[in-house]
Amino acid sequence: MTRTRFSIAAIAALIALPVQAQDRFGEPVTAEVLSGWTLPDGRRMAGLRLTLEPGWKTYWRVPGDAGIPPHFDWNDAKNVQNVAVTWPTPKVFYDYGIRSLGYEHSVMLPLAISPQAQGDTIHLRGTMRLGICSDICVPYQLDLDTVLDIPEDRPTPAIAAALVDVPFTEDEAEVSSAVCQIRPTDTGMQIETRVQLPHTGGEEVAVIEPGILEVWTSEPKTQREGDTLIATSDMVHVEGSAFSVDRSQVRITVIGSDYAVDIQGCTGS
Repeated sequence: MTRTRFSIAAIAALIALPVQAQDRFGEPVTAEVLSGWTLPDGRRMAGLRLTLEPGWKTYWRVPGDAGIPPHFDWNDAKNVQNVAVTWPTPKVFYDYGIRSLGYEHSVMLPLAISPQAQGDTIHLRGTMRLGICSDICVPYQLDLDTVLDIPEDRPTPAIAAALVDVPFTEDEAEVSSAVCQIRPTDTGMQIETRVQLPHTGGEEVAVIEPGILEVWTSEPKTQREGDTLIATSDMVHVEGSAFSVDRSQVRITVIGSDYAVDIQGCTGS
């Protein structure tokens, strides 16, 4: 298969614990912003490179049961309307039998920045809160402050490579269907997804995102029956409240040893 396009307990922990780890651990992770180039639609494609010291790792968009989800705050940025972060395919880690998803060594995060005024200087100032792990896991804060003035006249190779290193789309991965069955439980709801797609290689891992920030989703129990990958997760509202799930907002990621697949939405039958 080849690419054809260019392309909630953890939340509580992040809020409750100190966000700076420099005093104790030195600088286990550093950040560099690459200025990038201008896309045809007027957005600025920049990149955030995170470099981790040996033995440290950080988390993907969905960290897993043991991880801390990353969070960006761009409120202090100037001439920035929106920043869309692209997450390269993560590595699957197992620590003490608990699964997490993330990166080690380094990772480039492409940032598609929508300016408020085309042609004006973009001042990308903000913070990134993330979890980092070595022997222990701690929350951490990176302060970002970069002026993006003159764009490059061609795509930056490191950012372009990260844009390619993302899960395949449904069409690229030949996904035939994605069906979700949702059932009530004593504490919330259970979601069972059935995705018809070719085997992605090795031991496949599934991630289910219900599209609701306040809803915690357990690590899916995953099995394959022929061309169908079945993944089942429990969903619980962090405040114990009732909630509903919009199937069109459900996001399913399948990660295999050969490639990963990003599936947007599912049907009821």
